[in-house]
Amino acid sequence: MNYVFDFGAIFQGEYPALLLRGLLTTLALTGCAWLMAMGIGSLFAVLRLTGSRIANALIWLFVAFHRNVPMLVHIMVWYFGVPAILPDAATDWLNRNGAEFQLSMIAIGLVMSAYVTEDLRSAVRAIPPGQMEASRALGLSYLKTMRCVILPQAFRIAIPPLLNQTLLLFKNTSLAMAVGVVELTAAGREIENYTFRTFEAFAVVTALYLAISFVIMWGGAHLSKRYAPLGSR
Repeated sequence: MNYVFDFGAIFQGEYPALLLRGLLTTLALTGCAWLMAMGIGSLFAVLRLTGSRIANALIWLFVAFHRNVPMLVHIMVWYFGVPAILPDAATDWLNRNGAEFQLSMIAIGLVMSAYVTEDLRSAVRAIPPGQMEASRALGLSYLKTMRCVILPQAFRIAIPPLLNQTLLLFKNTSLAMAVGVVELTAAGREIENYTFRTFEAFAVVTALYLAISFVIMWGGAHLSKRYAPLGSR
């Protein structure tokens, strides 16, 4: 083998700053999409448990659509398709304010919200129904019962699957490079193009992904231990 490794080429000039910007973009995209997924997923889980046939059917369609179409296709639809049907003023505003990032965030957040919806719905169904009945008997409304009694327990139960969804979301942010978001993978690709150091560039990118993934896993393990469902400790 005649290949000579040179990791120093990756950490000279403006390449470290490019990697840092890519990492920060990845973390920002992950955080924004995660908040969106958790918010929509929690709302849809509550609505789906109201017993409304219309709400249940619409949310079922939403979940089926977003879980069965590849995330890359969703990103492409949002980036190339949605602006075409928006008013010109809205499209111009998006183009001036980072349309690539915002539309990718929406696409990723919506896809992951479908998974969060199902995880939370399964967690709620694991809670004894007597708790809902007791809360309603005490005069709490349905929404207050869900907010104060049911959902706090559901989140405890759902920590392991939600941790898996968080890791999946973090890794899938790399798909945003397809529409021009310069996140971590795209930054590694640019450095590889400039230096022709393919192994070194993507080895560094891989190490950064692993480091962040281990931090997420460590945080999830800590939360699982601290907020384990009552009676399971």
